[in-house]
Parts: sequence; structure tokens; C-alpha cells
Amino acid sequence: MRSQRLFGSVVALLASLVLLAACSDSGDGGGSFGKGPKAQESLAAKITFAPADGAKDVSVLDPVKITVAGGELTAATVTNSEGKPVTGKVAADKLSWSSAEVLGYGKTYKYSATAKNEDGEESTHEGSFTTLAPASTPRATVNPGDSATVGVAMPISIKFPEGGPTDRAAVEKALKVETSQPVEGAWGWLNDGQVDWRPKEYWPANVQVKVTAKLYGLGYGDGAYGKSDLSTEFTVGRNQVVKINTPDHKMNVYRDGALYASFPSSNGRDADPNLNTPNGTVIVMSKEPVGDFSNPRYGYTNVKKKWAVRISNHGEFIHENEENHANIGNTNSSHGCVNLYESDAKKYFDSALVGDPVEITGSKAKFPTTSDVYDWLIPWGQWQTMSAL
Repeated sequence: MRSQRLFGSVVALLASLVLLAACSDSGDGGGSFGKGPKAQESLAAKITFAPADGAKDVSVLDPVKITVAGGELTAATVTNSEGKPVTGKVAADKLSWSSAEVLGYGKTYKYSATAKNEDGEESTHEGSFTTLAPASTPRATVNPGDSATVGVAMPISIKFPEGGPTDRAAVEKALKVETSQPVEGAWGWLNDGQVDWRPKEYWPANVQVKVTAKLYGLGYGDGAYGKSDLSTEFTVGRNQVVKINTPDHKMNVYRDGALYASFPSSNGRDADPNLNTPNGTVIVMSKEPVGDFSNPRYGYTNVKKKWAVRISNHGEFIHENEENHANIGNTNSSHGCVNLYESDAKKYFDSALVGDPVEITGSKAKFPTTSDVYDWLIPWGQWQTMSAL
């Protein structure tokens, strides 16, 4: 009796399981216990803009970046205020787009990008941003100019108007000097509006020099930003140095360290420091076939002299003075200039380059550091302290 009841129970249980399976079968191929949760809908590719949509006062130096996650870019454009496209390109992996040009000050830029996700579904996003508008954009200048050939003492000068930058360190970091052979040198601020680079010693002869100043977009301080980048490439010529020891009444010219020419001279008056040809190293600043030496303070006007080579803005020149012929070679009688015979002055004039050093010794007075070019009046150790870095 007991075994019959056990068999009956097993049969009843199997019947129940069959009925349960039949009731749970949805008929959609989900297996004997049915299909799992419904598959999630595919996600759109995520597009990100930098600068962000609506950004203000954006640096003109920041590149525009468009990136995508969960898909790839199919189109990307950035346009300026005039509707012209900004140069740029999509990366090879199609995950980003980057601009390839600097932006303009105070401009609104619009961008648009389309991307498709892994299922090929496309989505498009748009936005805009505005660049900073400077309070002023001072235009700097650089000297020597392109293709110039200069003497071995020529400094590189970058000048700023309107008082100059307050953030000198930022400016110096944007400056670069490249030379065809190693040359030790440094930048030094001569005043608020001028920074010069000079070598520790005179330039090597025939060196090629390239200067770049990445000033556009650079903050100078007080709301001022650089107007444009600067660059120049110039050549340092042969090594020529003028040496004058004023009591000797002669001017010696050296080429590559060897005496090249020696000219009798009459220099500034020895007894009066105000009329000395001052001590110090200066440079040839300019050349004029005929210079005007009128100076009402000392009672002479309409005074023209030939073959005038300016060596400072303090008033000193090397030039001919046949009216002082009798004193040339034996007496210092000028008001600070170096007087030569006309034929000698012409020879020297023809040989001189802007940037040639002129070394003067033997006087009571020293050159004041008020001339445009007084870099070589400053000892190297002191010069290095004049950098902002």
C-alpha cells in the first residue's frame, strides 16, 4: 500500500512541473524558462568642446578642441565672427578635432560637431565662446632687422611702447635666440620698455643669429597683450674693434685681433671732463656721409662734417675735421668727438659696421648710461642680474 501511494505522489509532482513549464512558455525562443530582460537602447556618442560652450575671455593662444567618447567624429567645424572657418583637422582615430591657427582678440567663435555611436546613429552638438578683449595691444619692435650684417658688439634689442610690460618674466620666457654656433649670452632689462640680449664676450665673427619673440596673446600686465609675434635673422660680420687711448692721440683699428689701421686723432679736451671723449665700450650706432654738428650751447651753428660715425647719443662721433688739422695727432682739442683727417675718416667710415665696438680709455670721465646703447658699459656679472628670470 505504501509503495503505491509513493508512486502516485511522484506522478502528481511530474504533472505539476509539466503544467508549470507549459504556463511559463512565452513562445519567443527564450529557452525553457523564458527570455531575459529586454536589451537597453544604444547610447549617443558624447561630444565635448574646449573651450566650453558659453566660455568668456578665452585666451587666443588656447587651441580649440572637439573630442568624442563612445563613437567617432563625422564632421567638425569652427567659424569666426565673419563666418569663415578656422583651420583645423580631425585626428586619424576620428576621436578629436584640433584647431591649427591662433584666434583673434575679442571675437565670438561658433562650433558644430557631429558624431556617430557604435550603432551608426548620429548626433550633432553646437556651441560658442568669446575670446578676451585686451585693454591695449602694444606693438613691440626688434633690432637688428632681417638680413642685416652687424659688428661683433651688436646687442639684440626688443622695445615696447606705452611704458613696457609689467610681467617681465613672462616676456623673457617668450624670447628665443638661436645661433649657428654656441654663444653665451643673456637678456637684461635696460629700462621699463627695453630688454636687450648681449653675449658675454663679443660675438664670434660670421655667426648666424635667429631671434623669435612669441608675443601675440601674451599678457604684459594691466590688461595689455602682445599685438604680434616678432622675428629676425641677421649675420654678425668680421671682427673689427676700434681702440682709443685718448692721451696717445691716435685711433687704432683691429681686425681679428691684429692691427688693421692706425689713424692720428684729436680727441675730447683732457682738462674738462664735460668735453672728454669718455671712457667705456660703446658701439657704432649709425653712419652719415655728412653729419650736422651744430651746437648753439658752445657757440657754433651750421657745422657740417664728413664721414660721421655715431658712437653714442651722448654726442660723440668719429668724423673728419680738417679745420682742426693742426691738432690731429698731437693735441686733444675737440668737444668730445674723435677728429680724423678727411682721407683717414673716409677709410674708417668705409670699413665700419653698425655694431662694431669702440673701446675708449685714458679720459677723466666715463660714458653715462643714458645713451641708447650702453650694454657694454655694464659688467657681465651685473648684466646677469638684470634678467627677470
